[in-house]
Amino acid sequence: MGRERIAMLTPSSNSVVEPWCYEILKKSPEISLHFNRVEVLRIDKDQESLSQFHDNTMLNAFKLLSHVKPSIIGWNGTSASWLGLDRDRTLIDEVYEATGCKVVTSSLSILAALSLLNVKKIGLVTPYVHSIQEQIIKNFESENLNCVSEIHFNLTDNFSFSEVSENNISNAVETVIEGGAQAVIILCTNLPGTRVAPILEKKYNIPVLDSVFLTVWGAFRALNKDTKIFSEWAPTLSRLL
Repeated sequence: MGRERIAMLTPSSNSVVEPWCYEILKKSPEISLHFNRVEVLRIDKDQESLSQFHDNTMLNAFKLLSHVKPSIIGWNGTSASWLGLDRDRTLIDEVYEATGCKVVTSSLSILAALSLLNVKKIGLVTPYVHSIQEQIIKNFESENLNCVSEIHFNLTDNFSFSEVSENNISNAVETVIEGGAQAVIILCTNLPGTRVAPILEKKYNIPVLDSVFLTVWGAFRALNKDTKIFSEWAPTLSRLL
């Protein structure tokens, strides 16, 4: 039986996605991972920053990924959380039309997980500046999700997101949990929260959802593969079908 291939597109300055995707799937030798990048250097509300996610630029990168004939392609970036979640819904259709490949995204996988968990009150931990965080909260509200507590690290340089320490992320999640969230989202695929999320979830008995992990989880769901193997990474979510 041949390997299944999962292809991932991620921002160019992201140093978190690849190593953690490999770690998450280390017990799944039947799956191979393949990556491509799209140029993303900073995140802010100015037009230059927003233009990094132009549809044609991303579509060309997805087309190159399709050359390895993947079982599914993932957009392992959370840009739709501030650009508008319908951007990812449109992107899925565009990529499928251009490549014939199934597509999942980190942002839409977050929504799917929250729906499965029946969560409406969320907490957010992100690296972003206030204006981006404010837009993310509004976009989640449009999906009937109420952000009751949040922390953002007020950074714009995308590479710098990966240098936020796991200890700072853990402290932020704990503070957000105290604010009454039913689940906390570590929102950014270049924020290194994959390791700490399940530790905090077990400690507080509240789902703590990491963006990188959820892209992999979303790919497994789309392929009708068993997500219960992910109990190490998302104890509560992995118990649900």
